[in-house]
Amino acid sequence: MAYHELIKNFERIRDYMREFYLYGFKSREEYNKKSARSYDNERRRIESYLGDYMGFHQTAAGKNIFLSIDSRNSFHNPLYKALKAKSFTDGDITLHFILFDILHMEEQRLSIDEIIDKIDNEYLCGFTSPILFDKSTVRKKLKEYMELGLLTASRQGRQILYSRTGPAKLPPFTDMLEFFSETAPCGVIGSFLLDKTENHTKYFTFKHHYITHALESEILCRLFEAISEKRCVSIINYSRRTGRHREWRVIPLKIFISVQSGRCYLMSYNPELHCMKSYRLDYITGIKPLEPFHEFDRLREILQQIQSHMWGISCNVSLEISNGYEKIKEFRLEHVEFTLRIETGEEYIYQRLEREKRCGAVERSDEHTYRFTADVFDTNEMIPWIRTFICRITSMDFSNRTIENQFRQDLEAMYQLYEIGGDC
Repeated sequence: MAYHELIKNFERIRDYMREFYLYGFKSREEYNKKSARSYDNERRRIESYLGDYMGFHQTAAGKNIFLSIDSRNSFHNPLYKALKAKSFTDGDITLHFILFDILHMEEQRLSIDEIIDKIDNEYLCGFTSPILFDKSTVRKKLKEYMELGLLTASRQGRQILYSRTGPAKLPPFTDMLEFFSETAPCGVIGSFLLDKTENHTKYFTFKHHYITHALESEILCRLFEAISEKRCVSIINYSRRTGRHREWRVIPLKIFISVQSGRCYLMSYNPELHCMKSYRLDYITGIKPLEPFHEFDRLREILQQIQSHMWGISCNVSLEISNGYEKIKEFRLEHVEFTLRIETGEEYIYQRLEREKRCGAVERSDEHTYRFTADVFDTNEMIPWIRTFICRITSMDFSNRTIENQFRQDLEAMYQLYEIGGDC
């Protein structure tokens, strides 16, 4: 029988899934955060969600487990399964079915006192030791279901009457939901809606299918709520370098998503550090909404200006803001310039350069020579992209000489590795 257990604390399973999937499966001996028994329990739990994608091979050191997900055959994000599991107490599950049995008809409209009378006199009266639900418990559960859109409330005099909402009317074009669920932030919403459709067609396959954002769906949803309400939040951020958690009060401004890795970042203003700062969502382990921030719109304007020099998520800008006035204390830019030779028939290289230049500019010097220039906060973020033009770069000039020298040394090391001559 397959191991199956519902999740009560999602942050715990999120932590294990990050360790197992994002950072690579660890053996029982390598994983030292918890006991071996905890490791086995969580591994079996994950296997119940991802069993079809798990494999292992035997080595001299023991059994190594790994995950293998082929985007050509996997049409839906398998990590959503973890978000669709939740545990309930005996009282939770009992009250759930009783409430929806009482309000099984849409036209049935009852007050909270009438609902409690029915629970006591019709549902629990035959039990020798009945489960008692007080008025406060029932009211909280009714409020929860109203927030979820399962119940509605209407006022009749001084009474509030509760009733069922009608069935969800989904559009016939499920292709929209298919695409949304696999590509959009909080796409798990689309996955839940697809579960309510019957025999939906699998429309899409993806060459680059970024699925790990599923584990950040709950954090992402809360951040979107805070951004829309223009309020501060308290986040608990984990540092893999120090192995410690730290709480920060920040003003969330935008969510950045990498098109290269699918990794999500929160771009925010940190009043304590007086700077714009990014936080990886997979390192945020807790979030709590705080008070509204009255200078939110001004911060968004500043971030918009800063983005004109951001290649990725780094921005060396230190500022203070209060009462609508900002004082920029530090603003450093680095100049990047390189020249490429593009031969006849390689027009696709120029087209790619134009398509991927971001905040840079491309100038044509002659029939085969093109010059790329950019002023950015962090040259190092550009290096992986610049490397893709090796063999076409004829000259380069970085204001950050340390990065330029390292780039040239890496090329020289590559020449030596392949035993070929080169002049960097």
